[in-house]
Amino acid sequence: MSLRSAAFLAAGLLGAVLTAPTAMAAGEAPHIPKERWSFSGPFGQYDPAQLQRGFKIYQQSCSACHSLQYVAIRTLGAATGPDFPEAAVREIAAGYQVEDGPNDDGEMFMRPARPSDHFPPPFPNEETARLANGGAYPPDLSLIAKARAAHAGFPWFVFDAFTQYQEAGPDYVHALLTHYEEAPEDVELAPGMYYNTAFLAGNQIAMPPPLSDGQIEYTDGTPETVDQYARDVAAFLMWTAEPKLEERKQIGFRVMLFLVVFAALLYFTKRKIWSNVAH
Repeated sequence: MSLRSAAFLAAGLLGAVLTAPTAMAAGEAPHIPKERWSFSGPFGQYDPAQLQRGFKIYQQSCSACHSLQYVAIRTLGAATGPDFPEAAVREIAAGYQVEDGPNDDGEMFMRPARPSDHFPPPFPNEETARLANGGAYPPDLSLIAKARAAHAGFPWFVFDAFTQYQEAGPDYVHALLTHYEEAPEDVELAPGMYYNTAFLAGNQIAMPPPLSDGQIEYTDGTPETVDQYARDVAAFLMWTAEPKLEERKQIGFRVMLFLVVFAALLYFTKRKIWSNVAH
């Protein structure tokens, strides 16, 4: 590459860096603040107390509309998750009804859920869900923290790759739950819609504000605010989306350590074999 070509390339990259914030500010995507999470970074771990609070938020505020159909109830007792006692898991399971059968008469029937069952959906089918929510279909939340994320444009995603930032999903869930506002005077809301500045599909969302200060009681002294509720349920939904996160990070650390040691052994072996050989 000639010096002139390299200069043009550098100028192009610098221009992209300088214009990226302007493009984002122009409304291409909502600004989603980066939050601090216990599970961020190469050594991050889930906070069981936070996950237990997050499950309480889901159970009392979200489960009326949103399902967790890919999550088994028994996983609430995982040591790298909410870590509920076994008796508590059985009690939680017994609070749900699931369809089973057929019985000896060839009929399906309802029974209390077992820990081995998955969380049952709140609606029997999509049509019923839409009918109950004004035509909107509440998505399943099992993988929502990995399926929804406001990705930064160039060059910010490069920085995220180097810093191993992988929490854009819970950032978005938290922002969505805390960014309900009164619509500006020049914005006309469609019937049944609410104004939310963090919603990726536009500022109008069919889901009403699900949280309010003091709505759900915490017994551990944690502040009962919308921000804290949103933070806890976002962490819980990150766990449902990636329950093996801690195990993945541990394996990754061991692999990197092995590669470093292996590279050092190869280097010294090469020095031992070839140091006295003329090149």
